[in-house]
Amino acid sequence: MFKKILLVLAVIVAGVLGLASTQPNTFTVQRTASVKAPPDKIYPLVADFHRWADWSPWEHLDPAMKRTHSGAASGPGAVYNWDGNSDVGAGRMEVLSAQAPGKLSIKLDFIRPFEGHNVTDFSFAPQGDATLVTWVMTGPTPFVSKVMQVFVSMDKLIGKDFEAGLAKLKAVAEK
Repeated sequence: MFKKILLVLAVIVAGVLGLASTQPNTFTVQRTASVKAPPDKIYPLVADFHRWADWSPWEHLDPAMKRTHSGAASGPGAVYNWDGNSDVGAGRMEVLSAQAPGKLSIKLDFIRPFEGHNVTDFSFAPQGDATLVTWVMTGPTPFVSKVMQVFVSMDKLIGKDFEAGLAKLKAVAEK
């Protein structure tokens, strides 16, 4: 009986690992929101890391989170480091490129709870009396993440946070 249980467990583990190996090597999460404000009003809320506390979905998950800013005040070279509880982990963001008020690219490095190195892009496209704000994160998918994706997709895991952040960004920009 014990050997049968071990065999069944081995088959399940092999199946999960086999499915994981078929997962893509990169991931993309993208969300878009229409904001009733011009791009030049929304862009500074994203390009200046000091303003992320106004709308970021992660900023209030740990009231004791340590934050440091360095480099440029905003735009290329602006750096934001955080270190918090298990809900927010620790990491670093740096603005790589900025084309105000249309595009912004950020290097996003997670240190904890899992190491990860991704790129986050924001675009701000005027559309009548509104702006279409698009938030995209892309990155590599290491094997541990592929195993996790057998059970839950990165899109479902992170997408809800992007939706919450865009809703807060919309509320702040439309004031």
